[in-house]
Amino acid sequence: MIALSLAEIAEIVGGQSYDIPDPRIRITGPVVTDSRAVRPGALFTAFAGARSDGHDFAARAVADGAVAVLATRPVGVPAIVVDDVTAALGALARHVVESLGATAVALTGSAGKTSTKDLIAQLLGRMGPTVYPEGNLNNEIGLPLTALRADGTTRHLVLEMGARYVGDIRYLAGLVPPRIGLVLNVGTAHIGEFGGRERIAEAKGELVEALPPADRGGVAVLNADDPLVHAMAARTTARVVTFGESANADVRAENVRLTQQGQPAFTLHTPTGCSDVTMRLYGEHHVSNALAAAAVAHELGMPVDEIARALSEAGTLSRWRMEVTERPDGVTIVNDAYNANPESMRAALRALAAMGQGAQSRGGRTWAVLGLMAELGDEALAEHDAVGRLAVRLNVSKLVAVGGREASWLQLGAYNEGSWGEESVHVSDAQAAVDLLRSELRPGDVVLVKASRSVGLERVAQALLDPAATVDGQGAAR
Repeated sequence: MIALSLAEIAEIVGGQSYDIPDPRIRITGPVVTDSRAVRPGALFTAFAGARSDGHDFAARAVADGAVAVLATRPVGVPAIVVDDVTAALGALARHVVESLGATAVALTGSAGKTSTKDLIAQLLGRMGPTVYPEGNLNNEIGLPLTALRADGTTRHLVLEMGARYVGDIRYLAGLVPPRIGLVLNVGTAHIGEFGGRERIAEAKGELVEALPPADRGGVAVLNADDPLVHAMAARTTARVVTFGESANADVRAENVRLTQQGQPAFTLHTPTGCSDVTMRLYGEHHVSNALAAAAVAHELGMPVDEIARALSEAGTLSRWRMEVTERPDGVTIVNDAYNANPESMRAALRALAAMGQGAQSRGGRTWAVLGLMAELGDEALAEHDAVGRLAVRLNVSKLVAVGGREASWLQLGAYNEGSWGEESVHVSDAQAAVDLLRSELRPGDVVLVKASRSVGLERVAQALLDPAATVDGQGAAR
């Protein structure tokens, strides 16, 4: 963060100073919400959560080097006290970003946000210092924390915007107004909260409504292959750029194919030329993510050959997103357990099927270890059933459904599609899945592990990579 004095911060956030010996002292370190992340010169923000209250850790944060605490009450150490820490954090982020010359790029969508964010960060990072979210910081707390990592050297600020309700993205875009806004897709993630895809489209489109007009540099980057996203062109005064496999897209892919390892390859076409791409990532769904990132980079002046080279060299920056690891015995573990919704689950299964083509030539099998997809509301039964059926249609060798009611729906869908005998199985918990897999895996097998974050199935993947690890009832390796 750019150095601000405690007096300046108090004025920006409308707070009162308590126990501050010298208001001219500056924040020279990070802004953090976790006292364990405090570094010398930091500002510690105290949030009262369901499990713990950050105010209780204020003294420790200052002892570890924090200059002051942003809090809702005096805490006995240097503090700026406000009515609402979340609102104050947002006000501080907006002030910092407005004082910088960085170009803010924001993206949203029902699926692929984090993977696309990682690609954009790697492309723009070749053009200059780029700040982007570490992990899944895409809400009213995470987005300001990302923005507050920017300083006077930052050229690009990449922001991921999530939403559970209509109005969420409008609020986030008001905190850190973007010049470029990217909408990836409209799917069924959080459909239980929204009540339908049209309402999801209404929420995602708030991003393009927040952009500056075209004559002030506003650019809306929209998916030409998604009708609900493409229709958002009517909701913005920014210049519209499209991406996709559609022949009418401004940035498009042709000759899309997968390598024997399941990695996408295609010819990238832009308004200024074309170039070939072969990605290191796994799954055809990354083609759309790559095109979105390419459209943003192209708008910011990156030559097409450099875009193609960067996409071909890009990896994943975030944990548990299609992390592919081959064990010494030849078993491949695909840890995609950070989160799941119907769109990402289908994409992961197709990636597994593609990887399985190479595995089968070596005598290997494909395993899909799947769990709950959360927040689907009335669509939960149909969507879990559909995923189970898709696993059978893609000829996945073994389906292991992990958990309770929703897992039984996955297994039932597979059964009704024609998966009988030992082709699909329902197990109660993560340890049962690990025990089953350890007893049956053989060299050449490929194992996909995926579920919503609350399930903690990443621990299954970790246990399969560590022969000494076990998994408790909450899915935690020990």
